[in-house]
Amino acid sequence: MSVAVVMGSDSDLEVMGAAVTTLDRFGVERIVRCVSAHRDPHGMLSFASEAQQRGIEVIIAGAGGAAHLPGMIASATPLPVIGVPVGRPTIAGLDALLSIVQMPAGIPVATMAVDGAANAALLAIRILALNDPALRDALVCHAHELVEAVGIKDAAIARATAVLR
Repeated sequence: MSVAVVMGSDSDLEVMGAAVTTLDRFGVERIVRCVSAHRDPHGMLSFASEAQQRGIEVIIAGAGGAAHLPGMIASATPLPVIGVPVGRPTIAGLDALLSIVQMPAGIPVATMAVDGAANAALLAIRILALNDPALRDALVCHAHELVEAVGIKDAAIARATAVLR
């Protein structure tokens, strides 16, 4: 089982790297590619239409600006596609968010928050975990780690505010 992490430009790697790191942390096989809906539409369509035959099970697609990549990939594959709007300084990713979230009926794309690549990876892992008990167990451990982290932060805040009295 594998996940493809794709982006429209190498400048998106700074954001999309969080998906790669998260997938690696869970031991999920992944590929990372730069495919452009605008600069190389034929290559992008080829990638999307052949993804399932390559053993890819979920595609995470990050894009900024007009952000057509996730929707175009979703239109060319039966695989689940998770879109990550990549923020740009001009309007902080709102354009990308709206482009990805406004898909027409029949072309679903799960949409994450702006720059939400880590959550995109976690959603992909949850999809894969439907058929992988070991991966499901790893997600349960991850949830316990989050609870422990909150407890540590809560204790630190209690100590810090006790000093303020």
